[in-house]
Amino acid sequence: MIFALLLLVPELVLLAIVLWNVLAWPRVNAEAAEDGNLSILIPARNEARNLGECLSSVVTQCAPVKEILIYDDHSVDLTPAIIEDYASHDQRISRVPTIELPAGWGGKNFACAQLANSARGEWLLFLDADARLSEKAAARMLSEARRRELTLLSCWPALQLDSFWEWMLLPLLNFLVFTVYPAPLSMQRDDPSLGLAHGACILVRRNKYFAVGGHAAVRDVITEDIRLAQLWRARGERGLCLDGTGTVTVRMYRSFSEIWNGFQKNFFPGFRSRFTFWSFIALHCTLFLLPFWLLPVVVCSSAWAWGLVPAVACVLLMRLLLALRFDQALWSILFHPFAEAFLILLALSSWWRCRGGLGVEWKGRRYFPGTQA
Repeated sequence: MIFALLLLVPELVLLAIVLWNVLAWPRVNAEAAEDGNLSILIPARNEARNLGECLSSVVTQCAPVKEILIYDDHSVDLTPAIIEDYASHDQRISRVPTIELPAGWGGKNFACAQLANSARGEWLLFLDADARLSEKAAARMLSEARRRELTLLSCWPALQLDSFWEWMLLPLLNFLVFTVYPAPLSMQRDDPSLGLAHGACILVRRNKYFAVGGHAAVRDVITEDIRLAQLWRARGERGLCLDGTGTVTVRMYRSFSEIWNGFQKNFFPGFRSRFTFWSFIALHCTLFLLPFWLLPVVVCSSAWAWGLVPAVACVLLMRLLLALRFDQALWSILFHPFAEAFLILLALSSWWRCRGGLGVEWKGRRYFPGTQA
């Protein structure tokens, strides 16, 4: 019974964080700005299946959007043809010249830097090719940034989930972040450690972007979005990440292998130190996985096992609250222990590849990231 209580106490703390996020973290709700000078910047590497839908949502954005720049990062599919087709119908669209990737740069980081160097807008909206903007989304983000006096505003996107594996595994992204990250607190305090951004959708004021150092300051960081948000605050600028539900939607991955490879490249490099990484592993194994696997094993042989029921219920309640907030299927909650086991195996694989010198691969490039001691 003491063991069950030791599990329940920290779970109640994390449940409180989830509840705070669900109730107090705002969405982008501002009225659309009628004026402004905004550039939309899209890095694209082999994005033929995504870029068309992305551009279809972008070209309908209203007045503040003055230009739409795309960097074709050495694509070998139909990405260049899609850019040319849309550019022929909208004079705001142009392609930034492609150059060789310099040593020491991540591919997306360099693409974003090239886009920013070519942009003329007062505000820059970095948008992934798998993102879809809702009506007047760019103008509403601009208005929200002005209203809150921000120089960086990121939107945490809604997830488009179509396949079984997407529904089962991808909600863990929100669970991973919003069980430990107190989003409402980031609105009250300017600590760099509370910096958060989602790389699919980041709006910045152009002059502040270059003053902070832009993507050149995080040139070799795979999780460049979070590092940029933290650097932004460290340099004295005000940045926030808001709930982007109703503003931007992404379909990140479409199959089990894409989910595995996509998260594997980000997982271990996303931690600032090995200590925080292994603390994460211990937290998820102990609090979010062990009660589910232990309960059926001992429930028939030990009366104290029933003390695990509140711990299991607490985790499922966290999942339920986040599913309701982000409009995700409730049935995926029932697969939590399997998804959690997947997450831990994925984390260990990411660690093994990064620390063992194998590196992680993404879109035909291999990276060899690490973390501090």
